[in-house]
Amino acid sequence: MSQRASVYVMGVAVLSVLASVQLPGAESTADSVHEACGAHQGRCVTVKPPNLPYGPAAGKFKVPRGPDGKPDFTGVYAGPGFTHQVGPNDTEAPVIRSYDAKKMSPLTALGEKELFRPTSGDLHIDDPIGLCLPYGFTSQIMVPYAQQWIQSPKYLVIRHEFMNNFSRVIPLDGRPHAKDIDLTWGGDSVGHWDGDVLVIDTVGLKEWWFDNPHPKGSLWHSDALHVIERVKWVGPRVVSYDVTMDDPKYFTQPWTEQTYMILHPTWNLLEYVCNENDRCSQGHCTDSDVQKAK
Repeated sequence: MSQRASVYVMGVAVLSVLASVQLPGAESTADSVHEACGAHQGRCVTVKPPNLPYGPAAGKFKVPRGPDGKPDFTGVYAGPGFTHQVGPNDTEAPVIRSYDAKKMSPLTALGEKELFRPTSGDLHIDDPIGLCLPYGFTSQIMVPYAQQWIQSPKYLVIRHEFMNNFSRVIPLDGRPHAKDIDLTWGGDSVGHWDGDVLVIDTVGLKEWWFDNPHPKGSLWHSDALHVIERVKWVGPRVVSYDVTMDDPKYFTQPWTEQTYMILHPTWNLLEYVCNENDRCSQGHCTDSDVQKAK
């Protein structure tokens, strides 16, 4: 994976209803150059559409399919936390990106109080990653690290490079969520097919960080969050990736952000062990050997 290192130093019924309605933020800006800024004066990034052929420009693109005839998403991808501007030798640069505040629906009274949490001095709030706690599912969506999708007719496995002991094993047979789910960082995910669109429904997420680190604190979701991902091949290496957030405790209605994933045929996941070579344990940083040499 040296090429990348060169620039990268509730059930099915509820799911169907959410998937069919026009949600706030669903108006597409993914195909135009635009600025995406996090809520509460979060960081802004310029988002560009993929520089690879997709949509009508892809021409007679043939969707990869598995032995069951369903679209096959097996491969290593750069998700929304990358520029989607593929360079020489299969490179692509990461970005620190938050969910776009313009896409979010209005907050509830509780959301106004709890979504944004200013820097407190407590790492459990300010930077749980500094304590080697998991990043959590919704943060993993925007994280600037690669992810590997491994698909069979029965299951989809998604491995995340960042803290890559974090994996999602998603049944694809249309089953409902299990009853009495324990709240976890990754939640309980089930999948089904809507034509050539793979729909992944996730519930059972514990209250945790919502996205990437915020300049002035952190953004959180509640333990009622319900996430729907819709993924579809739209070009030879381009997958549309739309995520709908339904958090009735913090938002007045569901909202959707539309992004892409880029397949990188030459990439593999690197091993990431949080405690290994941890020079910033609990926020107390020490110089590396290279820094000491200077």
